[in-house]
Amino acid sequence: MSNEPHPGVHDGDATDPSQSDDLVERLQAELEQLRAHSLVERADLENQRKRLERDVRNACRFANKQLLGDLLPVMDGMEAALATADATDPLRDGVVLTLRELNRVAENNGLVEIAPGAGDAFNPDHHQAMSIVDVEGVAPGAVAQTFQKGYLLNEQLLRPAMVAVARSE
Repeated sequence: MSNEPHPGVHDGDATDPSQSDDLVERLQAELEQLRAHSLVERADLENQRKRLERDVRNACRFANKQLLGDLLPVMDGMEAALATADATDPLRDGVVLTLRELNRVAENNGLVEIAPGAGDAFNPDHHQAMSIVDVEGVAPGAVAQTFQKGYLLNEQLLRPAMVAVARSE
């Protein structure tokens, strides 16, 4: 056996220090790139997790949107029946109780009624002007009459209130 070193194998004293320094610098730069990439990936995952949480939260908040929207004409019909029903009609009490329970369930699911009264400020975000009328005792541009209640679902407009607005001078 020979005592000569194998080709490519260097003695500890025979290594070029500039090559070692270059290797260390390259490895440190690569390590920094990997750290930066890891931070970016972690931030992307965190953002995706937050987006998914927000989407699930919104899906839960608005899961009943279609159902509650479909119930609005039923509620309108019950209110119209009560407005025209004779006070002595025995069915009136049942309709009152049913409507009260329906309103309670709707409110528990985030539904809020928009029912502006005469003289209330017209809000184009929540009201739809159906007509402009001449009316005494109501400020110009204010709600003069409400034809149909509107509703918000978890602070999002589900249906605007249909109103008549007092004519501006």
